[in-house]
Parts: sequence; C-alpha cells; structure tokens
Amino acid sequence: MTKSTKDGRAKMGSRTRLVHAGRAPFENHGFVNTPIYRGSTVLYPNVEELYARRQRYVYGTKGTPTTDSLEEAWSELCGAAGTVLAPSGLSAIALAMFTVARAGGHVLVTDSAYRPTRAFCDSMLAKLGVETTYYDPLIGEGVGKLMRPNTIAIVVEAPGSQSFEMQDIPAISAIAREKGACVIMDNTWATPLFFPPHERGVDLAIEAGTKYLSGHSDLLLGLVSANAEWWPRLRETYDTMANCAGPEDVFLALRGLRTMELRLREAERQGLALANWLKARPEVSRVLHPALPDDPGHAIWKRDFSGSSGLFSIVLKPASKKAVAAMLDSLELFGLGYSWGGFESLVVPFDCAPYRTATEWKPEGPALRFSVGLENIEDLQDDLDRGFAQLRSAGD
Repeated sequence: MTKSTKDGRAKMGSRTRLVHAGRAPFENHGFVNTPIYRGSTVLYPNVEELYARRQRYVYGTKGTPTTDSLEEAWSELCGAAGTVLAPSGLSAIALAMFTVARAGGHVLVTDSAYRPTRAFCDSMLAKLGVETTYYDPLIGEGVGKLMRPNTIAIVVEAPGSQSFEMQDIPAISAIAREKGACVIMDNTWATPLFFPPHERGVDLAIEAGTKYLSGHSDLLLGLVSANAEWWPRLRETYDTMANCAGPEDVFLALRGLRTMELRLREAERQGLALANWLKARPEVSRVLHPALPDDPGHAIWKRDFSGSSGLFSIVLKPASKKAVAAMLDSLELFGLGYSWGGFESLVVPFDCAPYRTATEWKPEGPALRFSVGLENIEDLQDDLDRGFAQLRSAGD
C-alpha cells in the first residue's frame, strides 16, 4: 500500500481528501487514526539536542502528532499555508484578533458579526488601544470609504450571524489588500467545503470546530488558518500565547473530519427542505436563508459558495412573547440551545436590535434561528406543526 500525498490529492475530490488528509498510519504502527498524545514534557536524547531543539516535538504546547494531524488536514482543506488550534471558537476569534492588533490601530467589523466577537472588540481590543468601527454588512467594496490610514483589519462573516446577510467577500478583500489591511473571516457556517476562504482573498479564516467539524455536540474547538503572508505572524501569536486545544477534543475532531462532508451535505438537504416548508407556513413572514432564490443575498451566495449548511433563521408574523414561548416549550424534537452543527435539531429566539450600531434590525415579528439535524424531516415538520398550533392558540 502506498501513501497518498498532499500534491497527489490536490486533483481528488473533497471526500477523498477528507478521508486521507493529515493521516500517517505507518508513523503510528499502522493504526488508521492518529492516537491521542497527552503530555507536556518531551525528552531529548542528549544535551546537544536539548540546546539545538532540532527534534520535531519539543514541548506539549508546541504541538503533538495528534494536533499536527488536524492542523495539516485543515490547511490542506482550506488551501492555507498553516493552521493552529484553539480550545473554542471564541478563543480562535481572539487569537486571530491578537495576531493583527496593535496599539493605535483601527478595525472594521461587520454589524452582523457573532455577538461575542463584538464583546471581544469592545472590551479586550479597546483596552489595548484598538478602536472598532461597525459597518453595514451589505456595503461591499464601499467599506473602503470607512478605512483609515491606521485600519489594520476588516472582519467579515458570511452569512451574518442570526440575520444571514451575505457579504461580498472578494470585493472587500480586494479593497483591504489595496490598502494593506488584513481580512479576518468567521467561516463556520459554510466551512471550507462550501467556501474556500483563502482562495476568495481572506487572510485569516476562523472556524468553530465545535459545530460541523465535531458534528456531535460533544467538544469545544477553534481553528485559525492563514495564507502565506499571515502564517508566520499567526504562528508567532499562537506560540506566544500557548492557548492549546485539549487532546481528546482534537482526536474527536479528527474523527468528525472524515465524515464532515457527508453530514454537511445532509444538513444542507434537510435545511433547505425545512426552509421551503416554513416559507409556506401562514405563521411565517420571511425565511432568512441565502440559498433560497428569493433571498436578497442569493446572487452572492450562488457566485461564491458551493453549498449551504443546516443553519438559518425565520421571522414570524407579529406574535407575543407569550405565544412564542408556548410554541417553543411545546416542541419535543427541537432542543433549546445556543449551538448548532450537531446531529440534533435546535431552535432559539433572538433579537439583534439591542447590539446593532451601524444598521437597524426591525423585523415585522419575532425571529427564530434553526439548526436542522439528522432526524426525519417529516417528524421535524410534525413537531413544528404542533408548535405552531400552540402559537396560534396562545394568541396575544
């Protein structure tokens, strides 16, 4: 049996690459999966090697065969120069931001960003002397008019967290490159399978491996990948902070990696089926899903993305909080929880209005975000049908 190489796999399909990337069975006594390496201390054979630090592994915070396997596989999947791991998605966001941060700098952040990203900018970056300006996610190349001589980064997320606006990432990246700013993207919704971030001009791409990479709602993990220009700076920041992911979580993520496309394609199919079903419901005013042809961001999605995931939102027709609570409390298959990307379906109510600053969130009714899991779609529809009955009966 010969071992496939990264160059040899470049022309192969994504499913093949997911199965084989980052694996080295014959460096691990023939075992198919890289084992879990736990440890801090790494021994050196002699004083010369101790001083030179030439060996592949020198200390636990600098990497292990387990972390190397996932980092190498993810870099191959993303088309990145390198990847580092963090203990959560938010930790990965912080790592990317610390990589670009400098006192007196200025960052532009999409108004539709993941709310903890805003909290990090408004607290930690502000303490470091970095100013944040929030911008309309639909501004496209117009973001250039907001850039200053000290603008160090533009943070993008497509689609937007909760509200699902689509951003023109290639246009924003072109402006940023022209003016010398770094583009940081949260790419968790699409994953590199449906949106190749570095190919589209992103410098630092963030992924919450907690979601689709895991697929089973049982681990916390973040990944940051970088292009060739930003990789040395990202690695230096990571080594300085030593903000390491746990070995068991990395191992579970490696297991999830092998089946991620199969699960993501099914999540896409299930998500679209439920989104179209919800569009026809009399209780629903709008479905926020960029893969739907009538979505305002569909043209950008169709141009830049090759698929969609199982996460989307809806806006209900006007209803009271009491009625929405009655609906959600009656659901049996949709759990109430702040995550997504697992095998189980989830739903949460949300309201972006209190923390939007560059745009207004003024929906015509209450909003719900769905993460569609792997249950039978007919059972999910029946569950929601019962929930809508409770919504109607609760009234105002």
